[in-house]
Order: sequence, then C-alpha cells, then structure tokens
Amino acid sequence: MNTKNKHIVSRSKNIITNIDWLLVLLFVLFVITGWLNIYSAILNSEHLSVFDVSQKYGKQLMLIVTSLVLIFITLMLDGKFYERFSSVIYVISILSLVGLFIFGKEVAGATSWYGIGSFSLQPSEFAKFATALAIAKYLSMPNINLKKVKDQFIAFAIILLPAIIIIPQPDPGSALVYAAFLFVMYREGLNGHYIFLGFLTATLFILSIIVDYKIIIGITTVFLILYAIYRNKKSKSISHLAYYFGYIVFFLTIADYVYDNVLEDRHRNRLEVLLGIKHDPSGVGYNQHQSMVAIGSGGLIGKGFLQGTQTKGDFVPEQSTDFIFCTVGEEWGFFGSSLFVILFAAFIARILYKSEQQKLKFSRIYGYSVAMIFFFHFAINIAMVIGIAPVIGIPLPFYSYGGSSLWGFTVLLFVFIRLDSENHSVL
Repeated sequence: MNTKNKHIVSRSKNIITNIDWLLVLLFVLFVITGWLNIYSAILNSEHLSVFDVSQKYGKQLMLIVTSLVLIFITLMLDGKFYERFSSVIYVISILSLVGLFIFGKEVAGATSWYGIGSFSLQPSEFAKFATALAIAKYLSMPNINLKKVKDQFIAFAIILLPAIIIIPQPDPGSALVYAAFLFVMYREGLNGHYIFLGFLTATLFILSIIVDYKIIIGITTVFLILYAIYRNKKSKSISHLAYYFGYIVFFLTIADYVYDNVLEDRHRNRLEVLLGIKHDPSGVGYNQHQSMVAIGSGGLIGKGFLQGTQTKGDFVPEQSTDFIFCTVGEEWGFFGSSLFVILFAAFIARILYKSEQQKLKFSRIYGYSVAMIFFFHFAINIAMVIGIAPVIGIPLPFYSYGGSSLWGFTVLLFVFIRLDSENHSVL
C-alpha cells in the first residue's frame, strides 16, 4: 500500500474513532421517524409501495439515500477546508440567492426555487450553512472584538445580507431564522442590549399591528419624562432610555410602511388571525385550525401509526411539509410529541455541549450557529403548528418533506461533526 493510500485509510479510521456517535444516532432517529410520518401523511390505497417515487414518501426515501453521499463527502473533507473556503462558499451562496430574481421559479407565491426539470432546489436552505461558516471565520480572526462598532457592523452585515435578499422573494420565514446568529454573537461578547433590542423590535412590530403607532410613541414619551423626573439627574440609564426612545420612534415610523407595502396579503392576514384581529377558521386560519384539531384529537397516547383520521381525511394542507408535526400529535399523542420535543432539545443541548469543548474558536462559533439554527426552526415550526406563532413556512428539521431542507440540515450538522472529530488533535 503506497503512502497516499495509507494516509486515506488512517484518516478514515480517525474520523470513525472520534466521531460523536450520539449526534449521528439522533440524526438517524429523526430522519427515520420523519420519513415514517411523511409516509403516514401521504399514504393512500392506490400507492402502497414505499419505493413509489411518484409519491412524496418515495421521493423522500431517495433524498435520504442521496444524503448519505453528502455525509460521506462532508466527513472526508479536512476540517480546515471549511475554514479556508468559508468566504468562497458564502459568496457562492449570495450569488445563488440573487440569481433567483432572474432565474427562479415561483412556488406557493414565493420565488425561492430553481427549477431543474422536475426537481426544485431552494438555495436559502444552504445559505444558512454558508452564513454559519462565514460568521465563524470572521469572528475567529485575530483582533476581532465585538465590543468595537466596526467589528459589530461587519458581523451584522455578513448575517443580514442573505436575509435582506431572501425577504423580497418573499420568504420572511427563512429570513427570520437569521436572528439566530444574534445569540451566537452574544456568546462571543456582543452587548446584551442587542438581544433586548431584538425582543423590543418584535414587540413593537406586534403592537403596531394592534394599536396606532402614535399612541405607542405617546405612551413611551410619557414614560421617559416620568423616569427622567424620578431620577432627577442625568445618568447613563437616562441616556440608554433616550437611545431606545429614538429607536422606537424610528422603527414605528417605518413599521407601518413595511407592514402595508413589503408583506403580502397572506402574511398580513395570518398575523391578524393569530393576534385575534380576524377570525377566519375556514379561510386564512384554516391550516392552523385543522392542525390544532388533529393534534388535540391524538389525546395522551395517540391513535397509532397510519390511524390518524384527520391525516387520512387530508384535512390539513401541507401536512407532509410545514405541518408534519400535527401527524406526530395525532398518531402518537401527547406522550409521543413530548418524547420528540425532549429528544430534539437533547440534540440541540448536545451540540452546544460539544461546541463549548472545542479548542478552536472557529469550530466553537460554527457549533453555536448550528445549534441556534436548529433551535429556531424547531421552536418556530412547532409554535406555528400549535397556533402560537404565525404561519411563515419554516420546515421542521429532518421531518418536513423536501430535498433542499434535508440536504441543508444534513450538511450543516455533519460539518460540525467533522470539525468536532478533529478537536482531540488540536494542541
């Protein structure tokens, strides 16, 4: 055996020895149970074969097999490759998003896909992976300090650029996931005021839909004056309040325009149904209403695999994609749903735990990015399905049908597993 072949064999053995098999096991578990739920959601008496590629479960099975190829390639590439070429991968990702405005095809009202024959590819699912690499590369560079305004600006630009391109497709759900990187930056030293500002922005946006923005500004003005009188002197606290007041006035001034002119009718209607401004269980609110009925009908232990009456009656649109969790709720009940939530929370916790163990800053930041992206998808999708968040089209990782999401999440995870497998050899 020549030296080159010995090196390949040795490297393969090291990967197998040092790989985090718990993460791999959870991945396999989610993919298998996800496919079973897709199978249950789609199956009908005319198409019983699991290999029927005319059906979504047959296509998903084929996509799972191709994912194995992606896993093999991802694990065989040296960990340094991802750091060295992170900027190139990010630029390619941005170009693929921009190209949608010229070459993209419309699916469900959004121009978020490239059509390749009968196959469709959604580049936003891979842009999250590319952004995770790019932000990890930037923040791990020497002398980068998130206390400095310049470094903050560049980091935010890396994160916001793909989100800004995705919003007008329009795909606000995919763009929202980029908020996950705010928590990654907080871990790396970003001031906690930015987290507060994020929650404040979300709260203001919701309030601006319910209440006239002039009323909110008026109440904020009164509060600021009373607080200043109470303090009876200039202080850092008052300057912070003045800063937030300026931001509130600025945001509310543009929020009304964004709501009326940027969001489409379907997005506005979903928000208004969620906030109780509209009641439309047979129209805009139909999906969520039927989803909650399906989950509620599962009771404690569920109706059993392939026994969901709401599922078989095809009452919930998009049940194999964004609303796949209602199949879990109906067929496996409260206990089965809770078990899934516990396992997925453990999966995210494991990634965070392994991230903290990384000796290289690049690997740690990337690991935190992976964990936060999974958390946002997991939390928002389930909140959407059970009616406490608007329907914004976010897939449930490894469960929702779709090649782009499955491949994107698979690469996202296994790049971290590859980086982690090299952690022991870092001095």
